Amino acid sequence: MAVGARSGHDEPEDRPERDESPAGGAAVPPEGEGDTSDGGRPPRRQRSFWLELPLLVGIALVLALLIKTFLVQAFSIPSDSMQNTLQRGDRVLVDKLTPWFGSEPERGEVVVFHDPGGWLEDTVTPEPNAVQKFLSFIGLMPSSEEKDLIKRVIAVGGDTVECKENGPVTVNGKSLDEKSFIFPGNTPCNDKPFGPIKVPDGRIFVMGDHRQNSLDSRYHQELPGQGTVSTDEVVGRAVVVAWPLGRWATLPVPDTFDQPGLNAAAAMAPAALGVAGAVPLVLWRRRRLTAGRTAG
Repeated sequence: MAVGARSGHDEPEDRPERDESPAGGAAVPPEGEGDTSDGGRPPRRQRSFWLELPLLVGIALVLALLIKTFLVQAFSIPSDSMQNTLQRGDRVLVDKLTPWFGSEPERGEVVVFHDPGGWLEDTVTPEPNAVQKFLSFIGLMPSSEEKDLIKRVIAVGGDTVECKENGPVTVNGKSLDEKSFIFPGNTPCNDKPFGPIKVPDGRIFVMGDHRQNSLDSRYHQELPGQGTVSTDEVVGRAVVVAWPLGRWATLPVPDTFDQPGLNAAAAMAPAALGVAGAVPLVLWRRRRLTAGRTAG
């Protein structure tokens, strides 16, 4: 007889139950599982990761193309014309969304635009390899087929812009304080004075921050529009330096472009309102004088 611990109550010893499992010890699924006789469906087999991978890659490519087309696109800086704001090799992210809603480039913004024609005709672009073409296709690299430039907007449609030797750049008669963004040691325009130029509607006048190393609107005045760029050629505004990480920075509009009276329309508004207010007064006075003479 085996002797063991008891809980204080005499209970019958447990007896082994009869083994009713199928022969061979095969496991029996829980009730309701594996039984298709009542119309139930067997559990689905999980799809292999390798079968799902092409689908995931396809979705990622579609999203990348949509982002590139409508939201943001990365561009590489190929030259030194925007130093020190941008360095050669920087990657900037360009906002392509707001132009879809009718937003126009504004003074002080850094914008990317297609070659208007004749600006980059002497520039040789290397033939990209297959990887570069693919990255360009999904928006992680600039397009190799399109020749794009990046400059700062100085004046917009309706503005009058000029710069005399040893003088500052002026827009609508207001001098720009460019010390915060112009390349150290550069002059505003001593290498190429210009103006006055009246910027046509729907166009912009652009300049590089490295003035003595930038073939910008000043150097293309023999072309249609006197070197100005159509807003239809503008890809979008560069909003942030995204790469390399150590140079991450936003690209805000300098304060000098927000000075009072810089806007040509705003500068004309007080005079226009004055004229509009004076016209009824003059007509009323003339009518009164005429009535007085008639009565006399």
